[in-house]
Amino acid sequence: MAIPQLTAAERQAALEKAKAARTKRAEIRDSLKSGKLTLKDVLGMKDDPIVGRMKVSTLIETLPGYGKAKSEKIMAELKIAESRRLKGLGERQEAALLERLA
Repeated sequence: MAIPQLTAAERQAALEKAKAARTKRAEIRDSLKSGKLTLKDVLGMKDDPIVGRMKVSTLIETLPGYGKAKSEKIMAELKIAESRRLKGLGERQEAALLERLA
């Protein structure tokens, strides 16, 4: 697939959109880390196009006391693919994740 050729204005708009998405995901992670949001709250926002694109592994790593190794172990236990994003979680996977981490 060929990369589309964008005008300078289109490129700038795309960069701004991407920056806004990264900022919103960072704010969600900060709120989760500080305790303002719970895991259930964040999973409830998975229909939001920006939040839904967050990787499940990144979400787990954000939780206090969890790092990359624990995240990988939990995802393997729950049979969640490493590349899975919040929007792609099934009901059973979401319930298992809440049960395991709550």
